[in-house]
Amino acid sequence: MSAKRQGRSEAEVAEAAGELRVVASRLLRHLRAARAGIEMTPSQAVVLSRLGSEGAMSVADLARAEKVRPQSMRTTLGALEERGLVVRGPHPTDQRQVLMSLSEEGRRLLRMAHDAKEDWLATVILTKLSAAEQDSLISAIPLLARLVEE
Repeated sequence: MSAKRQGRSEAEVAEAAGELRVVASRLLRHLRAARAGIEMTPSQAVVLSRLGSEGAMSVADLARAEKVRPQSMRTTLGALEERGLVVRGPHPTDQRQVLMSLSEEGRRLLRMAHDAKEDWLATVILTKLSAAEQDSLISAIPLLARLVEE
């Protein structure tokens, strides 16, 4: 399939893709920095976020979802469990497996991290963009979401 759509050349789309990659990387760095007061590795943050959005999961399912070895996932979960952020529970159909889920403290910390990121983002949108630019950004959100749909 050609990248040319709606009058854009492949070169224009390639250039825009490069610019979007750079902006997305910088945005992610700023979002990570916004939760800087919450001590957690990026892999721990991803696991907490996944458990928060998808619910309890086995170690194997988490490892598959994050494309890491089960041993690496066990290490990440061990650190989170040691901090009281995740808890083990029985698997409903397989007694050999356990399901990991967020503890109350894990839910609280995840909410704090989300709030910090959203507060930073809302502040910069309100202070750095005009009303028309805010409208354009808000209109682009569904398009950006489509880019990452699986």
